[in-house]
Amino acid sequence: MIDKATAMETVLERLAKLPAGDALDMRTYKRNRSVVLHKTGEDSYNAIQDGYEKAVYEDLNAKKLKKLLKTLFKKEFPRSTKIRLYTLEAFDPAEERPRMKEL
Repeated sequence: MIDKATAMETVLERLAKLPAGDALDMRTYKRNRSVVLHKTGEDSYNAIQDGYEKAVYEDLNAKKLKKLLKTLFKKEFPRSTKIRLYTLEAFDPAEERPRMKEL
């Protein structure tokens, strides 16, 4: 779990270190909303929003991703102070994502 105040820097730092094909899964404390950031290339990312709204953003570079993350943090984590961060290895967007918690 990371603080929302430092989440942007932490996420961008971890994404830079990830190999292509892996992803980061950010979730709320209750794990009911998420944003998945999939690294598709050296400077190419896809973002999958699954929470208040459902959307897929493709072919983002680091600059566009940072701007999008700022918006997604406000939409998906408005009152959160902590964000859960998971690393997904060999991520396939076509597969169903693993359930982190049964409600």
